[in-house]
Amino acid sequence: MTAKLISLFFKKLRYTHCVYYLYFLLVLAFAFPTRAAALAPSSASRTSPGNHADYVGLAKCRECHAAQTELWQGSHHALAMQPATDKTVLGNFNNIAFSYAETTSTFFKRGNTFFVRTDDADGRLKAFEIKYTFGVSPLQQYLVELPGGRLQALSIAWDSRPAEQGGQRWFHLYPGKNITHGDALHWTGRHQNWNFMCAECHSTHLEKNYDPQQRVYRTTWSEINVSCEACHGPGAKHVIWANKAHVQKGAEADKKGLTHRFGERRNIRWTHDAKTGQSVRSAPRTIDTEIQVCAACHSRRAQLFEDDRTGQPLMDSFLPSLLDEGNYHSDGQIDGEVYEYGSFIQSRMYQAGVTCSDCHEPHGLKLRKPDNGVCLQCHRTEAYETREHHFHTPQKAGAHCVDCHMPPKNFMVIDARRDHSLRIPRPDLSARLGTPNACNKCHTDKTARWSAEKIRHWYGHNPRGYQNYAKALQAARSHTENTSAELIALLQDMNQPAIARATAARELQNWLNPESFQALATALHDTDPMVRLATLESLRPLPANTRWQLIRLFLQDPVRVVRISAAELLADIPAARVPAADREVLQAAIADYMAAQTFNADDPAAHVNLGNFYTVQGKKALAERSYRLAIDLDPSWVPAYVNLADLFRRMDQDSKGEQVLRSGIRRLPQAADLRYSLGLLLVRQEDLPAALVSLRQAADLAPANAHYSYVYAMALQNAGQLREARAVVDEALEQAPNDVMLGRLRSQLRKYSHE
Repeated sequence: MTAKLISLFFKKLRYTHCVYYLYFLLVLAFAFPTRAAALAPSSASRTSPGNHADYVGLAKCRECHAAQTELWQGSHHALAMQPATDKTVLGNFNNIAFSYAETTSTFFKRGNTFFVRTDDADGRLKAFEIKYTFGVSPLQQYLVELPGGRLQALSIAWDSRPAEQGGQRWFHLYPGKNITHGDALHWTGRHQNWNFMCAECHSTHLEKNYDPQQRVYRTTWSEINVSCEACHGPGAKHVIWANKAHVQKGAEADKKGLTHRFGERRNIRWTHDAKTGQSVRSAPRTIDTEIQVCAACHSRRAQLFEDDRTGQPLMDSFLPSLLDEGNYHSDGQIDGEVYEYGSFIQSRMYQAGVTCSDCHEPHGLKLRKPDNGVCLQCHRTEAYETREHHFHTPQKAGAHCVDCHMPPKNFMVIDARRDHSLRIPRPDLSARLGTPNACNKCHTDKTARWSAEKIRHWYGHNPRGYQNYAKALQAARSHTENTSAELIALLQDMNQPAIARATAARELQNWLNPESFQALATALHDTDPMVRLATLESLRPLPANTRWQLIRLFLQDPVRVVRISAAELLADIPAARVPAADREVLQAAIADYMAAQTFNADDPAAHVNLGNFYTVQGKKALAERSYRLAIDLDPSWVPAYVNLADLFRRMDQDSKGEQVLRSGIRRLPQAADLRYSLGLLLVRQEDLPAALVSLRQAADLAPANAHYSYVYAMALQNAGQLREARAVVDEALEQAPNDVMLGRLRSQLRKYSHE
């Protein structure tokens, strides 16, 4: 019985905790454009224009672009980061005390310098100088310089809204969580570090410059805030063009010396189709330059390479998040802090050719028109700004376009951000799948069924809308019986957004069969790099020979992030089996993959990636070193312990793996993954009583993880504790009622009980 259980565990383990590869960067290594921590160069040499020869600076741009500069002044970009002065600091530093988690912090001044007295990394109260402001509205954070070139963002922020809106106060970004100095989210930690988390998006020509040997940052910028060249790229050649425009012709003259020439809206008009009443672009949008430049910051993404603003595609430097659970609801609505890009590219507006600056003035960042006016630029007033359309009192709540089609969600406690997927409210989906809907955001005293009935009464039917993948993605999350067919249908539906199809492709790795394999083989040639990348990832479980035949061509994909993913997926192919004609491109892609990990050497995920890379290549000493570097860099990074223990399993050294896991548990007693991994190890050691303890703890710590409950119930069954196993399955099915494996196990347990 124990051997059977071990076999089952390893079959399942393949898809859970042994594989922490590049996609971990999708989860925890994203820059947060409006959130925590900032490092600012403290020495003048770091901001010297001499270090940024191609960047000419705002003053030079202003000489010709005074109107645009005027719009930019006072914008969120202009105020993204500033030295702390009486002019820039909005918070009250008049000896104001603020208490949180049994620590009282005090904000005060000495002369013209701002200070906070708060707990340091060891929990001791200490005075820290405020070096920079970070953001401006609706909140402002403050940056403290710590050793190693780090700037850290305080987790106590200033609510800069007017007092009548509840502002003009200090507040903590993690209310009710009691974050103390020992917590990974403490302001002194890695997650609040500007260099690592958000520097890229708050300054111009930001270069992180992390030194992994000395573990220090030498981060530089050309301008402290988000200035002209942050979006348009370095301006030196543009200045040359401006001075020699009369002698330049053709394509070179059209580019005007810029790396990013925004032409999406050039000579474009929107008209109304007489038959459908819908808005139509005068010509299809054939480029995404503006959207991708905005996405570099306004998206949930991992940064894999320095973004040198040379006009490269977004996925040459960044890896956008897909519709991951926790970040997005199954229908694609925002859940976590994902910003705008991932939502907008789900929208019908995006598919129709709308671009960011159709709605937002790009320099001042305000809407092109106030209130409904921004939508009525394209949509007919007589059709949409009527009771017959919105069924609400004009000018009141519910009558504004954004109330129904762009519902907001608060992040950082008070920062309301609107969902940019511009979808039709679907309370019928809420009733079936538990997704949110705009109706019940206002009508909180009503049920989703009430809202769905209202809409059916108004329109005579359930609205369908453009985004139709909630059922498929919910099936993948719930592990229902028909998941494979649902995901295949979504992947093959070319009318659905690429980000949703890519999510389907990635989820199919857990449902590989002849039908899904054929769909994935076709998707490898998709025109969208997100779909190609996700499809490659789904081929990971295939045998090495099959993977090589399918993936090798993508070592020369035009998009760099796709190339490095292909290289990582082929890392286990012995060099002797690589044809001579392919060796050079494979080595080039591997070099890029290694460069991406080096760029992120301040992130433990990068060291785990390297550890996994070395593991499949049989370089066990290098793999162990990488995992231990990850733990040393961040002792709270759970995947490092799990993967190091699994390395020892491969080496038949489970006793060392047990030491690693127990060390992690001592540091992180609430980490369900560590308890689960220890439980598997104890099963291998045939210590089933101790394994049951660890597996129960994992299931208790992560009740929403159906797989942990399933494995625990299987272990109980193998121990002959059938009644306890049934209780665990029944409780887990309350959380995941459609889970296929849990359902099958319950049927099996019932059969045993009848026997």
